[in-house]
Amino acid sequence: MKLKTSKQLVQEAMDKIKTISPSDLKDLQKKKPDLILIDIRDIRELKKTGKILGAKHMPRGMLEFWLDPESPYYKKEIAPEKTKVLYCASNWRSALATKSIQDMGFDNVCHVLGGFQAIKDEGFEIESIE
Repeated sequence: MKLKTSKQLVQEAMDKIKTISPSDLKDLQKKKPDLILIDIRDIRELKKTGKILGAKHMPRGMLEFWLDPESPYYKKEIAPEKTKVLYCASNWRSALATKSIQDMGFDNVCHVLGGFQAIKDEGFEIESIE
């Protein structure tokens, strides 16, 4: 049995999804003020480094459930029609997550190249998590 590596899965996802730069994110936020920025990192990561100001925390393990209107975990404030931009620490988890919700039928989703650190380096404000 030949298993696919996580690197292969990420590359396959990257070939099928939209990736934007942190600079593109700034522009997109100006054009779409109701855009939802989603941090999919583990809560321990957020407590250690904070998150981008205004980002919603949606842990990777719950993402599909929170975005599915038929799920008991559905978060109605994350309306299906709103543009969603995901990020993680680097961009591997967010690539896989973006592909997964794109497979659910969302066509208004992308992720940020370089993840949290790249967004932070672009000058986005960070808020701490208690």
